[in-house]
Amino acid sequence: MYEGSASISINASRAEVWDALTSPPLIERYFFGTKLTTDWQVGAPTIFCGVYQGQSYEDRGTVLEFEPRSGLSYSYWSRFSGTEDLPEARLIIRYRLDEENGRVTVTMTTANCATAEQADHAARNWEIVLRGLKTLVEGGGEG
Repeated sequence: MYEGSASISINASRAEVWDALTSPPLIERYFFGTKLTTDWQVGAPTIFCGVYQGQSYEDRGTVLEFEPRSGLSYSYWSRFSGTEDLPEARLIIRYRLDEENGRVTVTMTTANCATAEQADHAARNWEIVLRGLKTLVEGGGEG
């Protein structure tokens, strides 16, 4: 299996970055317009809804880990993946925060990718998401 990841350094407090990573109204502003429903309790469902290239979607997963202001992970399945929604077919998404000299480094990783191409695609998407997150948190504007 393969994994793809990307990182970015953000000039903000850990609390501000964490809020943007876990607050559904803020997530929608930088994460491709995705509407997220979850309570972030370990074992709780995650439901991602939106429109991608004119097609409505409802992707899902389960919260696996939630460590406030430090990191989180969840399983993830999308009908766009072309696979059945089976536990072994789900991707594992991880967010990690590290702080140094007043800056927070956010790393987003997609694990359990079936191919190197899928992992590369995930990394490119994380780069876009992270740039939007940085713009939102540092500038307080649109992501």
